Amino acid sequence: MPLGSQLAPHIPFLRRYARALTGTAALGDALVRQTLEAALRDDTLRAALAGGRVALYAAFSAQWAHARQHEPLPAPLPAGEGDARAAARWRLSRLAPRQREALLLTALEDFSPAEAGQILACSPEQVVEMATEARCDLARGAATSVLVIEDEPLIAMQLEELVRSLGHTICGTAATHAQALRMAETCRPGLVLADIQLADGSSGIDAVEDILAGADLPVIFITAYPERLLTGDRPEPTYLVTKPFREAQVAAAIAQALFFHAPQAAA
Repeated sequence: MPLGSQLAPHIPFLRRYARALTGTAALGDALVRQTLEAALRDDTLRAALAGGRVALYAAFSAQWAHARQHEPLPAPLPAGEGDARAAARWRLSRLAPRQREALLLTALEDFSPAEAGQILACSPEQVVEMATEARCDLARGAATSVLVIEDEPLIAMQLEELVRSLGHTICGTAATHAQALRMAETCRPGLVLADIQLADGSSGIDAVEDILAGADLPVIFITAYPERLLTGDRPEPTYLVTKPFREAQVAAAIAQALFFHAPQAAA
């Protein structure tokens, strides 16, 4: 089977991982593209990618490490910015990228510690330690209010309980496009969790686009139809979790989304 055919099923998930890791769809996709272009130029790397999903993510991890090689460390917290939110953002900005990689590989991408160790060139024990450190540091970030757009009551309740267990508040739960817009205008959430197929046949994608027209906030799509969000026909999401999901996947996505955005204080 040609290498392109072997890699094709894994590329959408690598893009999801890259976007969550970098915090932007543009940068994540660019790094994925650079990884594939490097494989075209390097016969050794191309041969290694025949090893499958683990080898593909390992090649991407090397590309990501190269890209941030000369990235400066965050500056010391300026005088006068000692409030809790500024301090939390500064501390989180210093969180080692490899710690976040370990967390995302095991929680969002569902690699075992052994597989993640192969990707990061470290032991499974180190992966577990780094993921735990990342989880603890991210959990201490500032809390925010969350709008859930989901038409399945049991899933909505599960998401509400998870959000509260992470220290955030629920500002509303919507099952339709119209409800989502009303709630977003009323409660001004700091984060949105959204399905794409809603109760009355309306679109969660359209609801999110309308919300983002008037606010700059992170959105995590949680859907059984991820292919509808990866068509290239409209702006694609930075954060995407596929149903059926594990709570650890959603928790990791929330942590990453808030890592790159200044959360509003919970009401």
